[in-house]
Amino acid sequence: MKSSRSRSRNKNRNNNRPSGGNIVNRVFDSSGPEGKVRGTPQQIVEKYTQLHRDAVLSNDRVNAENFAQHAEHYTRMLAEAQKEIDAKREEQEKQQRERQAEQDKQNRERQAERDRERAERLKAQEEAAAAGGVEAEEVGSGLVETPEEAPKKRRTRKPKARPDQQPEGEEVAPEGGSAPEAAE
Repeated sequence: MKSSRSRSRNKNRNNNRPSGGNIVNRVFDSSGPEGKVRGTPQQIVEKYTQLHRDAVLSNDRVNAENFAQHAEHYTRMLAEAQKEIDAKREEQEKQQRERQAEQDKQNRERQAERDRERAERLKAQEEAAAAGGVEAEEVGSGLVETPEEAPKKRRTRKPKARPDQQPEGEEVAPEGGSAPEAAE
């Protein structure tokens, strides 16, 4: 039987390695020869690449190789995470295509069923028309005219007199002018 101490060590050992989940945006603390470098894998790669160039220019081959290895490590991590992201995306797209194909199939089946029902209704109407002595053109679509479709009657009202208008026969002089003269 394992002790609880060894089980907790095993748990920690498995949890130290990050899963592929969100590595691209995750912030890491990298302990390199120049101290800690903090950032996303892409930022860390750029920092170690710059440190590698600086070491090469100063003829420090040991540090140059060390920085190059650190940069390569984070580059591999990034590439692996990108592969996982691409695989997940492809899987989701495949599932989406399958769902869409299934929906299209169901839509075609529903449309075919509606078309069959419509053909059966038309056939029944034609048979009823033939049996009743009425021609098929007279049967029509079988729709009933609703009040919305009936022609509407227009109402006409006598306009109300406005307060600024006078009853007929009385003439009002416009402001600033004289009253109109009577016709001769």
